[in-house]
Amino acid sequence: MCRELPPPLGGPPPCCQVCPYGLYAEQLSGCAFTVPRKAQQRSWLYRIRPSVTHEPFHPLNFPAETLTADFAQGVVTPNQLRWRPFAIPNEPVDFVRGLFTVCGAGSAGAKNGFAVHVYTATASMEDSCLANADGDMLIVPQQGGLRLLTEFGVLEVAPREVVVVQRGIRFSVELLDGPARGYVLEIFQGHFTLPDLGPIGANGLASPRDFMTPVAWFEERECHFTVMHKFEGQLFSAAQTFSPFNVVAWHGNYAPYKYDLTRFCPVNAVSFDHPDPCIFTVLTAQSDTPGVAVADFVIFPPRWTVAQHTFRPPYYHRNTMNEFMGLITGMYEAKRDGFLPGGASLHLCMTPHGPDTTTYEAAVSSEAEQPAHLGRDTLAFMFETSMTPRVTPAALGATNIDRDYYKCWVGLKSHFDRNWRPEGQGDNADAPLQNGEGVAPASAPPAGAANGVAAR
Repeated sequence: MCRELPPPLGGPPPCCQVCPYGLYAEQLSGCAFTVPRKAQQRSWLYRIRPSVTHEPFHPLNFPAETLTADFAQGVVTPNQLRWRPFAIPNEPVDFVRGLFTVCGAGSAGAKNGFAVHVYTATASMEDSCLANADGDMLIVPQQGGLRLLTEFGVLEVAPREVVVVQRGIRFSVELLDGPARGYVLEIFQGHFTLPDLGPIGANGLASPRDFMTPVAWFEERECHFTVMHKFEGQLFSAAQTFSPFNVVAWHGNYAPYKYDLTRFCPVNAVSFDHPDPCIFTVLTAQSDTPGVAVADFVIFPPRWTVAQHTFRPPYYHRNTMNEFMGLITGMYEAKRDGFLPGGASLHLCMTPHGPDTTTYEAAVSSEAEQPAHLGRDTLAFMFETSMTPRVTPAALGATNIDRDYYKCWVGLKSHFDRNWRPEGQGDNADAPLQNGEGVAPASAPPAGAANGVAAR
């Protein structure tokens, strides 16, 4: 049990008749009561006053047209999309009022799908908190540190760190060092977990020991407090006369947590070829299909690249999955220009994407064969999902959308050479290729595989 006050003698049951210190026992359940035990998530909170003590909820008196949790009316496009950095407002705007939905799939009402938001804030939340009934929120700060007051305690999170606040947990966001900007991945179903490591073994990627939950912290404070409740994308508020951060002790496995991304141990190729980006998965929220995620949180951290005879940047790709990317700091290895910290890109199912022209030309030069470090200040991330995101009209009409994004690939020219020969073979090699000709592979591929090489 996590307590701020000394523990009482003995071990009372979770819901005892009279709690130590005269507290109220309140359970917070993050799943159905009857799920398998390994999937059970719940915590017991021992508080000065229960959370049910509030006035009736009413719709909030400020517009929230840019926040949604139902994407039936969203827009689908096969075009590559990119946004310049999202502008930080000049007027006072707190975390809740600064949420802006970019895209998503499914709906919170059906407990199916996800949403991707960007937040920009210039003011701390004062005597107010948010409880999100729609899903779990993974918050990725890009600029400015945050101090989260939660029912379970306090968490401070800075750029290069992330924090997860699960469904229903009340929290308030304070700004630590000026204006703040970042990204939010909200999942309407399931919870984030660590990915299985498979043949990687027992070590590597994100270690469970590096995830931190808060210690109990409480305030016994009478005040005019506003509890905001997000429910199917709509915002409601209720008034109460005390701070909800009055939990003296708690125990369980349903609690917010943070993770320092610099603790991530990347795995990469040390000989040749290019592993798939899933090797950089920090957290995953799995669907009912094994190996298929509702959403993955993937990072591209500082690391050495040493693979020989290999195109080292992310390869050109069309994917059944969908990829939303953001840049926390530095420069992303596949985009030399245009993809900036605080901005974003989106490539939907089977939309072609890959390195821009400048990156490609540099990656095929002879100098690119040398071992190289990507840089200590680079950190990009990806929200990858199996569900096709629908883009909100507000995001498509945003003033910072990069309508010239496609031009970063226009300069990719043909390097095809009919007379190319493997090094050292010279005139003894096969004749130059002619239109419609091809050379069959020397041997049949193994069962279950295919080889589409036309010529070598």
